[in-house]
Amino acid sequence: MVADGTPRRMHPGTVAITFLRKAPQNVLAIPIFAGWMSGRGFGWALLIAAIAGGFALFFMWLKWRRFTYTVGAEELVIERGLLNLSRRSIPLERIQDVSIERKLLHRLFGLAEVRVETGGGDADEAVLDSVSLAEAQRLRAALRGQRVAASVETGEVAAPAEPHALPVVFAMSPGRVLLLGLFSFSLVWLAALFGAIQFLDQFIDFGWDQIKDYAGAARAEAQARFSVNAVLIVAALALALGVVSGVISTLLRDWGFTLRAGEGRFRRTRGLLTRSEVVVAMRRIQLALVQRGPLRGWLGWQALSVQTLGGSNDPSGRQLLAPLATEAEVSELMRIAGLPPFERLPLRPVGAGHVVRSLIRTVTAPLAAILLATVLLTPLALIGLLVLPPMAAAALLQRRYHRFALSGCGLQVMRGVVAQRDWTVPANNVQVVTLHATWLQRLLGVASVLVDTAGAKGRGAPDVVDVNLPDARALAAGLIARVD
Repeated sequence: MVADGTPRRMHPGTVAITFLRKAPQNVLAIPIFAGWMSGRGFGWALLIAAIAGGFALFFMWLKWRRFTYTVGAEELVIERGLLNLSRRSIPLERIQDVSIERKLLHRLFGLAEVRVETGGGDADEAVLDSVSLAEAQRLRAALRGQRVAASVETGEVAAPAEPHALPVVFAMSPGRVLLLGLFSFSLVWLAALFGAIQFLDQFIDFGWDQIKDYAGAARAEAQARFSVNAVLIVAALALALGVVSGVISTLLRDWGFTLRAGEGRFRRTRGLLTRSEVVVAMRRIQLALVQRGPLRGWLGWQALSVQTLGGSNDPSGRQLLAPLATEAEVSELMRIAGLPPFERLPLRPVGAGHVVRSLIRTVTAPLAAILLATVLLTPLALIGLLVLPPMAAAALLQRRYHRFALSGCGLQVMRGVVAQRDWTVPANNVQVVTLHATWLQRLLGVASVLVDTAGAKGRGAPDVVDVNLPDARALAAGLIARVD
């Protein structure tokens, strides 16, 4: 697709999709209208809802009509607004990733949503919802840069291959997706159940009060028959529901997970109801993160994600390349991405002061909470002291699993006791190096080396915590010396 500078509108089906998305809340408003009109009839409520829906549909059409996008030779221009007009210009050179997502409604209408990410923040810079699938493919090709298109026209380089023609470098079979779901224990169903009960309580004679009334008659008998077996049965039921919830959410998110590589890019597709396609430019990968959960890690499974320049619309700020892979598969993907392999042998532990700080940070707050509850509420709160020994043991083990090494290729950091994480950071991708020491660290003779790469944030940052002060200074100086 060569940019012609012609303003385009999104597909007319956008109006229908937007209307259907808002339909549930409009339908739920009917009982409110019925109650507000006191007895004038349910038909009047339907009539008012229909009129309101007509007005909403009209304004959605106006909004669609006033939204245009233009792909120029050097920029993407988006204009929108009814009363307040806005015009956003995004230089093509700033665009980091262009992803295509197809939710259930998009797939029913044969449409797609195009998301444009830049290095300016965590959120998407532009969202085109919705365009035809062919237009989405053409948009992605155009936004990759007119330099590539011009080179193709002059014959300097070959035309980009079709997405499905690229070789598959990693894929998850239905069995592996199911296995990942078994590992992904989730209690989201509890929140959904609570929300449903709260919602039903507003419209029908059913809610927490009714549940309490129904349970009141059997409460005395239940207390009389309270036993350890009953507690175990309830715990097993909660565990089973958590596993089922994890399996369902994983199947919906990762069904058909396929990762292709070629032309300096990874291309990831996944999803059952919502089908998403994300492109990750290899040259924009800042670091790699390998994660192992307590059970999956023990069984030899790992997850590989990468931090890209400008971050990601994912809450973690990273792009997932392999949610459940073997060590050999992860090593191969890192090789394709041009990242050095993670080597445990040269890793060295952080300072002994890390044990003291970990113990204080882990145990102090829970101990204070238990003692406060004992004084203010009930002496039975002392039972909570039973959780402190495992927490203290995990804190004491943190130094054993927190290691680092600085090689010619870059920085490698290992951290985590129960859930372990391994970072690989090429030296050229390090943006800021900070030597940080709190009053307690200064007292213990240690310091933390905070490493900032483009897009990394929070727990995604490969920081080295509580290194002996001379070693921390040497590590910081070594990182600075390796930065181009």
